[in-house]
Amino acid sequence: MRAQNGIVATSQTLASVAGLRMLLDGGNAIDAAIAAAATLNVVEPMSTGIGGDMFALVWIAREQKLYALNGSGRAPAALNIREVKMRGAEEEIPVFGWLPVTVPGAVDGWAELLQRFGNMSFDQVLAPAIEYAEQGFPVTELIAGSFARHQPKLDMNPEAARIYLQRGEPPRVGQILKQPDLGKSFRALAQDGRDAFYRGWIADEISKYSHKNGGFITKKDLENHTSEWEEPISTTYKDVTLYECPPNGQGIVALSTLNILEEFDLIEMEHNSAEYAHHLIEALKLAFADAFAHVADPAHMRVTAEKLLSKEYARARRALIDPQRAMKTPRAGFVNGSDTIYVSVIDKERNCVSFINSLYEEFGSGIVVPGTGICLQNRGANFSLDPNSPNALAPNKRPYHTIIPAVAFKNKRPWLSYGMVGGFIQPQGHVQVLLNMTDFKMDPQRALDAPRVRVFANGNVALEGAFDNDTRMALAQRGHTLVDAPRGEFGGGQVIEIDSETGALAAGSDWRKDGSAVGY
Repeated sequence: MRAQNGIVATSQTLASVAGLRMLLDGGNAIDAAIAAAATLNVVEPMSTGIGGDMFALVWIAREQKLYALNGSGRAPAALNIREVKMRGAEEEIPVFGWLPVTVPGAVDGWAELLQRFGNMSFDQVLAPAIEYAEQGFPVTELIAGSFARHQPKLDMNPEAARIYLQRGEPPRVGQILKQPDLGKSFRALAQDGRDAFYRGWIADEISKYSHKNGGFITKKDLENHTSEWEEPISTTYKDVTLYECPPNGQGIVALSTLNILEEFDLIEMEHNSAEYAHHLIEALKLAFADAFAHVADPAHMRVTAEKLLSKEYARARRALIDPQRAMKTPRAGFVNGSDTIYVSVIDKERNCVSFINSLYEEFGSGIVVPGTGICLQNRGANFSLDPNSPNALAPNKRPYHTIIPAVAFKNKRPWLSYGMVGGFIQPQGHVQVLLNMTDFKMDPQRALDAPRVRVFANGNVALEGAFDNDTRMALAQRGHTLVDAPRGEFGGGQVIEIDSETGALAAGSDWRKDGSAVGY
């Protein structure tokens, strides 16, 4: 997709068009991103929603400044490790039910963005979402498949089953799915703004349902929630500077991986060869080892992002890579005493928004609050139950977060607004898409279409189907354990590129999702 005035790229075409409507009606990239995210809550409800969290990187052209917004929520004040263990969870927090539910941060994040940088009001940007919630939308193949796979999860919560299942059956392809309760919630936001969610009737319904069913979120938790404006973190790779949101997000994994790879001649290795994949896998293992040991709510981190991102530290980590042999699961370098939606928008003024919104796993906690249509996230499952971990569960604390938007600069100007969904594949996808475009000169669509490598927490590796048998055998001979993984394990991304010479826009939308890039 190429256009001159503006482009919106999302994982669902109806949402892309909703964002484009804002641009055509005089809105800017911020307005378009929120309209698209809200619409995705309706048309891709298993992935995202106002019961979840968001992060954004925003380039404001008139200020020539990049902002980072952390719109993630905190653990309820009454939730702690002791309470979790009393409920029978000894090793980790479960992914279903009330224990992993954290305060939803998305709505406050949307409000912050609109108030500071938007041209439009809440009622304007929410209009497409309200329309699709009340009038319905036709279910696509991918979305129908997700409903079918997760029917057992939805059946465990009566309200989830009522909202999403039709007479006990998942919606079929082409069926018109309406969500009037969600439309009612969006109308409340359109009228009263973020206070409808954190102080009004929606907050009342969430807190009452939580109290009635053994949850921990109270109205006070909702009232106390705030988003935070932060300084982006970055590193350089050749002539590119890649920016990510700082911890508690895992964007630091992408930056650390690029630091480790920077001094290898990846072009000489050839794209997606066994040698290339081996070095990529090993660098990702090292970067994740550091993130899992150190990334947490920044108020609780014991090692700074700056130390983890130093080039000197990257050299020490790089030295651990054996070109011929896979390492076992590595240790962190410092010792101290999959679902989501992604939206990219660039407008006529060249404001850029790299925006991500998530419930974490598909349908989050599986809990839908009666009368609201709101599915609550299960982001708290990423907390540790080890009291010595910087990411240990504690009241009013943010967990390690997987969702990460990205922006890449060349010559101190925005070049790419891009991102990926899919939990822990996200930083892996950020690295691979960037390398596809920097080292292997792919355009945005080819960079997204290329087959991907995925490294799992246990060190196992999945390769998409386009990798040939010779590459697989060569990696196995190096000691990598290869496993099969479905399409959903390799994420889904969106990329918008600004041509440095003409200023024209080019975009790609991942074939692994339902989406598209649209522009004018």
